[in-house]
Amino acid sequence: MTITDSATTSLSDRWRDAPTPHTSAGWIARAREVADILAVDAVERDRANREPRAEVDLLKSSGLVTLLGPREHGGAGETWDTAYKVIRAVARGDGSIGQLLGYHYLWGWAARLVATDEQIAAVEELYTSNSFLFGGAVNPRDSDLVIREEGDELVFSGRKSFSTGGRVSDLTVLEGVLEGTDTHIFAIVPTAQEGIVFAGDWDNLGQRLTESGSVEIRDVRVPWSAAAGFVDKQFRPLVYNTLNVPAIQLVFANFYLGIAEGALDTASAYTRDRTRPWPYGGDDKERATDEWYLLEGYGILQSKLWADGALLDAAGAEISEVLHAPREELTARRRGEIAVRIAAGKLRIVDDGLEVASKIYELTGARATSNAVGLDIFWRNLRTHSLHDPIAYKKREVGEYVLLNQVPVPTWYT
Repeated sequence: MTITDSATTSLSDRWRDAPTPHTSAGWIARAREVADILAVDAVERDRANREPRAEVDLLKSSGLVTLLGPREHGGAGETWDTAYKVIRAVARGDGSIGQLLGYHYLWGWAARLVATDEQIAAVEELYTSNSFLFGGAVNPRDSDLVIREEGDELVFSGRKSFSTGGRVSDLTVLEGVLEGTDTHIFAIVPTAQEGIVFAGDWDNLGQRLTESGSVEIRDVRVPWSAAAGFVDKQFRPLVYNTLNVPAIQLVFANFYLGIAEGALDTASAYTRDRTRPWPYGGDDKERATDEWYLLEGYGILQSKLWADGALLDAAGAEISEVLHAPREELTARRRGEIAVRIAAGKLRIVDDGLEVASKIYELTGARATSNAVGLDIFWRNLRTHSLHDPIAYKKREVGEYVLLNQVPVPTWYT
């Protein structure tokens, strides 16, 4: 059965009578169940390039959408340390859906990053009690949305070339600049409204089911009271506000690792079942799994992914600690050190993940290039999103820390 046919409801209802996980390990196991479902027809769904509505239903019914939501509103009340591992587990089955979930977690936390206590409580109750999925029309490389002030309302207008989550989201995070100022304002609005118009033009090489196409924002009205973090039209900045970038960079790194792990899982299963030994080497083997170069190859690739996982887990524990600590406690130096660790993890998994996604062809054989096998999905997914921002700059950030004891200055990408 696949998640695109009449079995959708039964697949989504599989946890109806199951006990809700109460531990980090239990939630990671739940994410692996979701990944197993997604992996069955990931290639077919990628080829079809349809809106991932059934996939989002699966995330909601499994409880993963409210993993970080408060327990009093039906959420799991889990930590970011767990969330990063859940993202990785889901991406192992489908990189696109791992990205959707990871972006959702970040945008769901956006209120905590910049909003007032009252705004945080309202947003978290809203999305948790309704199992809403977040999308975001925030792309720093585009011109900012323009915000007009009309009495007690803010009016957002403009265009963004990327809006991950797009038409499958319930809530959209908007960001723009107040007209005539340099004041940036975030607001969370319902996605289903006339002023948010998606072009449906996402047709990229990889991550095809992330609904990341362009969007027009046409006079979307928001009360001043919903401007995140503003009190009497004034914003009080904290270092904590800038954690959005390292937090989402680690989201990236974890779904990259999940994609690479999925590639190695799929390739090794193919080698065990279908790859033939090479009969012209002078030391002929009965099975491909006896071939020394295959054993060596898989050993090298797995070792790299294990090392990457350890680095990302350490970075995840570090940033999780400060994300869940009082916001006023975070210093610029501590924030910068964490950003450097995450940059190091990201640059390693990009290099190692792309190597895995390419090298698996040498370990599976010529017949594995068949479109029916679908090994290409892993390279396409990882190659597409790893171009989000130049990895060379992450290498420089780590180098500046090592040689000059400098930490990155917060920007939209550092």
